[in-house]
Amino acid sequence: MILTIVKYPEPVLEQPGEPVTEFNAELRKLVADMFETTYASQGIGLAAPQVGVSKRITVVDLSMGKDPKQKLVLINPEIILSEGRQYEEEGCLSFPDIREKVVRAAKVRIRAQDERGKWFEMDGEELLARAFQHEIDHLDGIVFLFRMSALKRSLNLRKIRKMQNEGTW
Repeated sequence: MILTIVKYPEPVLEQPGEPVTEFNAELRKLVADMFETTYASQGIGLAAPQVGVSKRITVVDLSMGKDPKQKLVLINPEIILSEGRQYEEEGCLSFPDIREKVVRAAKVRIRAQDERGKWFEMDGEELLARAFQHEIDHLDGIVFLFRMSALKRSLNLRKIRKMQNEGTW
């Protein structure tokens, strides 16, 4: 089922997600729906707060549904190591039509649980590192707007307000 993606400034986007403690069929259904929603929106990742669920769950698939082996489910994830620096353009499904360059670590190691609750560690570089950081930010209540320069943030907030006034946001 395709879920509704909430847009900024929906309050759930700025609240830290609650840790997941139950690994059951309901969780697996939410994860499946999140993947379906990500693909329908042509995204590479989606965090539960973006669909109005304040839980520490995110899905990432750099192949956008083309390679099932690239589907990643991160539950209760945390970044345990980061190194280097990259400055690349990002977008966000909760900020349609807004793309800006932001600074991220070039390489990260994450620790997370899978859909069954099993802990694992994984490294990500470049785009995957950026996706991990972007989605974990969502789980911490941080939107990419606050990773932009003050000027870009101000310009984009103005753009959002204008679209809200026009009824297009």
